Amino acid sequence: MSPDRSGPSWPRAETPFSAAVMAGRWIRSAAVDDGRGRHWRANPDPRRPSARSGQPGSLYAGVAGIVLFFLELAAATGHEAYLDDARQGARYLAATWEDEPDLSLYHGLTGMVFALAEAGWATGEESFSVAARAGADRVVRSLRRNGDGVGWTGDPAQRGDGGIILGLLHAAGILGVSAYEEVAVEAGERIAGLVVPGHRFGEEGCADLPVDAVTPGFLSGTAGTAFLLARLYGVTGDKRFLEAARRGADFVRTVSTVTDRHAFVPHHVPQGRGLHYLGLCSGSAGVARMFYELYRVTGDRGELDWVARLADGIMCSGVPHRQTPGFWNVACQCCGAAGLLELFVGLWAATGEERYLRFARSLGENLVSRATGHDHAGYRWYQAYRRLRPWEVTADTGYMVGAAGIGAALLHLDATGRSADPRRLILLPDNPFPAIPVPASALRRG
Repeated sequence: MSPDRSGPSWPRAETPFSAAVMAGRWIRSAAVDDGRGRHWRANPDPRRPSARSGQPGSLYAGVAGIVLFFLELAAATGHEAYLDDARQGARYLAATWEDEPDLSLYHGLTGMVFALAEAGWATGEESFSVAARAGADRVVRSLRRNGDGVGWTGDPAQRGDGGIILGLLHAAGILGVSAYEEVAVEAGERIAGLVVPGHRFGEEGCADLPVDAVTPGFLSGTAGTAFLLARLYGVTGDKRFLEAARRGADFVRTVSTVTDRHAFVPHHVPQGRGLHYLGLCSGSAGVARMFYELYRVTGDRGELDWVARLADGIMCSGVPHRQTPGFWNVACQCCGAAGLLELFVGLWAATGEERYLRFARSLGENLVSRATGHDHAGYRWYQAYRRLRPWEVTADTGYMVGAAGIGAALLHLDATGRSADPRRLILLPDNPFPAIPVPASALRRG
């Protein structure tokens, strides 16, 4: 019997695993097949709005992210039907990547390359790997001289050149093309030359921020760029990257609010020092990834201490049951509970500290309890994706904004309890934690 017909009845699933299966059911109800393959509507309910705009193939909110979720659901359940969902989505990406003008990781071609490469790896279909190489080749050909170095967008943040570089490093390994790494390193050298690596919003940056705001966060700020530079140091051993990464980390430390045990990062400075996001995009969950990557490549326990401070700050804040100015009615990977869940699953796998797993389970329970499935079409999560528009409550199928990413996070939590049968997770290129989410000591016991 298909797992889509054996899920628990509403109002809630009993486990993270069954909730992820029910999320898969709802996403399947949004499928659209055409001559290019399969894509998924942002929300299959025509009476409800969606937060997604543009980039139908994107990793952030489109086909590429949903392909990753179905690859993981197939691995977790053993059901071929989910692998076929992923195949059909990968065929759509293989047929449409040439039409994508955006080169970035989360919103454009580099994210499509990531999903195609993972689909080729999981399914063994060489056509997906061929398309991934062709897409990566186009990214490489698009490299331009920019000031004192080379790049694509001029933006060092992960939403720009930083994410493209991380995607090329992944492609070099999984596709076996060393030239991608060489280009990534060359583009990283320009970023390493910045006085404080990161991003400064200008007039074309973000309508919700002052034009002179500086963002220390992860996806659009200093922490994400410092993560990239630490990754490049780990790849090359070149101290220039490490020195630049530490400059970025020092800036984040300087602007953060610190107590004897906790640390909180401002959303932006100087105007938003008191606004502390907790999620991945601009808050503690993302910044903790940067400090962990620095610890991973240097062994410096001081960096790990900052990871613990950020994690403890999240745990003492009262979330997920309490909403704060930086953790509002939001469940997704980008800025909500699913992004926190990824952090705490990763921290447990990396450190073996049970307090991280306990908190991860509380996050998982909260996500399961928030799922909506009254119409028996499967589970989705309604949320106020945009903090400054709390009246806009939407549900989406995509990875960073909706059910695919929440389902993936729940599958990652489920995998923590399977040390006797461990499986590899698909982690995005900016996730520094173990791809098998079980501490080494637990694996040995198994």
